[in-house]
Amino acid sequence: MLHFEHPNYPELLKQISSPPAILYGYGNCQHLGRHQLAMVGTRNPSAHGKEHAKMFAHKLSQLGWTITSGLALGIDGFSHQGALLDKNITVAILGTAIDKMYPKRHIKLAEQILAHDGVIVSEFAPNTPSKPENFPRRNRIISGLSVGTLIIEAAIKSGSLITARYALEQNREVFALPGNIHNPMAAGCNYLIQQGAKLVTCIEDINEEFGHVNLPCSMINQAIEQKKADQSLASDNLLDSVDFEVTPLDVVAQRSGIAVEKLMSILLEYELCGLVSAVPGGYIKLGEK
Repeated sequence: MLHFEHPNYPELLKQISSPPAILYGYGNCQHLGRHQLAMVGTRNPSAHGKEHAKMFAHKLSQLGWTITSGLALGIDGFSHQGALLDKNITVAILGTAIDKMYPKRHIKLAEQILAHDGVIVSEFAPNTPSKPENFPRRNRIISGLSVGTLIIEAAIKSGSLITARYALEQNREVFALPGNIHNPMAAGCNYLIQQGAKLVTCIEDINEEFGHVNLPCSMINQAIEQKKADQSLASDNLLDSVDFEVTPLDVVAQRSGIAVEKLMSILLEYELCGLVSAVPGGYIKLGEK
């Protein structure tokens, strides 16, 4: 339990207009002072959104960022999972009391977060009844703990855009992944970009905004070199034959002119590099790292 004057009460959170008087939680409270980046989005993501949530969380965690999200279904859960791929620390902010974990299907995920030295916090005291209005309220804490907020996929009217609004009010950075104009769960991201949020296609788009943040430089350079290697790998026309929506294997073969037998092994190589992902019905392009 951290009161406002506790030495481990996070300094960034003190700067917002309505910081919680007390934080209740599990885990090592000192980790609340780490460099955090919030990742949020829809509870009903596309295959594209799921892959990007995990990939961005994983790569950003590798560079030293602590991923903060809301433990909700969908993008929040996949963001926590991506951070945990290398057993990195991730922070979850609940919209319920600390003893009323929600959603229940993420109790196992919560246990994994704590097992890997992560933190789970709430501003609601134990035994506080759960109320729907508490979930949008907790979003100010997600953005308030973070130097920036990345929206992966979100509808126009969503809690994720509430988080983005809080981030702007708190003078924090807002990032958004562009999405298909026909996908209603991408409309919120596209709207944020129209309003001035930074369009993100790779992790370098985020890191370049935080030159003052002391992250492990050697790992950043390693990531840049890996990006160059991946771009070299994808220099032929095969990657151009895969769309950002599900592309059947026979369509990829027809477009690229590569026999299916050979195509399968090449696509596996691309999948291991994070350039494409196998999904029901074919493959989707994941874009740059």
